[in-house]
Amino acid sequence: MVQLTNYSGEGAYIVVSVLDPDVNYLDTLHVLGDDDEWYRDLTSWWTYFESIGTPKIDAITGATISGGERSIFVIDIEETMIDKGNLLRFETAVEDQKYHETDLQIPLTSENLKGSFNGTGYIRYVRMIPN
Repeated sequence: MVQLTNYSGEGAYIVVSVLDPDVNYLDTLHVLGDDDEWYRDLTSWWTYFESIGTPKIDAITGATISGGERSIFVIDIEETMIDKGNLLRFETAVEDQKYHETDLQIPLTSENLKGSFNGTGYIRYVRMIPN
């Protein structure tokens, strides 16, 4: 579950990615925001995404969420990515406002697949429950 802070403005675009220990993108797990016109606002992720030449994003699950709202969704993380020094990153962007490259970034460990983690931008917190 992602709970946003009470900010004013448009809905937040959020991308959840796995990065390697050197902070290189390995996988896009989830995207909130279905208007591809605004993906460029997620600067770091978009640079990676364009570089791999992928024509479509499988991880899109729907509309943005606005200030104070929450979204509950499932992310599928390959077992081979856990406990290998990788990172789980939540990037956020809001139209005509600040972009947060690392709104939340945590080590991708078995222990961190449960619990609550505070964001530093539009994300108030993320609560994860292993399946």
